Amino acid sequence: MPRQLTEQVFFYGLLALAGYVIWQIFAPFVGELILAAIIAVVAYPLFTRLLRLMPKQSRGLAAFATLILIACTIFAPLSFLAYILFNQALAFYNSFGQAGVASAGDSLNMLEGLIRQFFPDFAFNFAQYAKSASGWVAVHVGDIFAGTASTIFSLFITFIALFYMFKDGSWFVRKLICLSPLKDTEDTLILGRLTTSIRSVVLGTLAVALIQGILTSIGFTIFGIEQAVLWGSVAAVGALIPGIGTGIVFVVVIAITFLSGSYGAAIGLALWGIFAVGLIDNFLGPYLMGRGAELHPFLILIAVLGGVSLFGPIGILIGPVALTFFTVLLELYSLHTQKKDEERYAG
Repeated sequence: MPRQLTEQVFFYGLLALAGYVIWQIFAPFVGELILAAIIAVVAYPLFTRLLRLMPKQSRGLAAFATLILIACTIFAPLSFLAYILFNQALAFYNSFGQAGVASAGDSLNMLEGLIRQFFPDFAFNFAQYAKSASGWVAVHVGDIFAGTASTIFSLFITFIALFYMFKDGSWFVRKLICLSPLKDTEDTLILGRLTTSIRSVVLGTLAVALIQGILTSIGFTIFGIEQAVLWGSVAAVGALIPGIGTGIVFVVVIAITFLSGSYGAAIGLALWGIFAVGLIDNFLGPYLMGRGAELHPFLILIAVLGGVSLFGPIGILIGPVALTFFTVLLELYSLHTQKKDEERYAG
């Protein structure tokens, strides 16, 4: 075997071995690193604004200040909502086992009975599906609180990674472009499109769905609906479904409220759903979406559900971002194919 070929085989063998070892080292923290990267991409404009206000434009101070703002405005409220959601999902699940009292199952069975008066062959078993869904939510959200030490450690890794992504983000990008075998222009194109798409999906789709879910919970709380946060979380998922949105929750809850005799609350919920929740998607969505690349809501829904199934709660972000990255690569491939076709026809 020629000496040059031997050297290449030996080098790439060592490279593969080292890469495998490094992957095993980083694998336990992949979720935290991806989450930090997504937040860094979305919040980088905030970091640049704070950087201009810092003494001597210290990147370290600006990164630390950005972390404090993110912790106070995002992580703390979402952790509180997740804790309430876990308790309400557990209470909703347990309500199906109560006897002699009006439970959530009774209300859903009453709604199904009303539908059967108009459609005799209708059979959906609302109560059983609602019980299964609430149990699934309780288990998956409960994982966040199951191991307090591991949760705190994961947050620590996320914040440390996020700090250095803000502080040395430009250096990381330059190194990535330098190490990539692709042309620098193609690397820049991929990173630029990916950044725009991530901000578009996270802010223009997921953030709007989250806001609609929060407003739904507020409205349900005002009008005395139990498990308001749980219903709000269902509404947030429904907001990702094209043509259905939060109406999938409001119709059911309004019908149950009306059948129970609370006519004023039912009317109030209908008005709240139309004006406070329904219009958010029309006004706030386009503003947050900006000029980013828009993905079809159905694909985002599948990406969210698949991401949660594969990665747990953090999959809410990882799923759509993975889909975004894939579409960007497809777009780059399309540009390459188009360029080759033009060269062939020109020749």
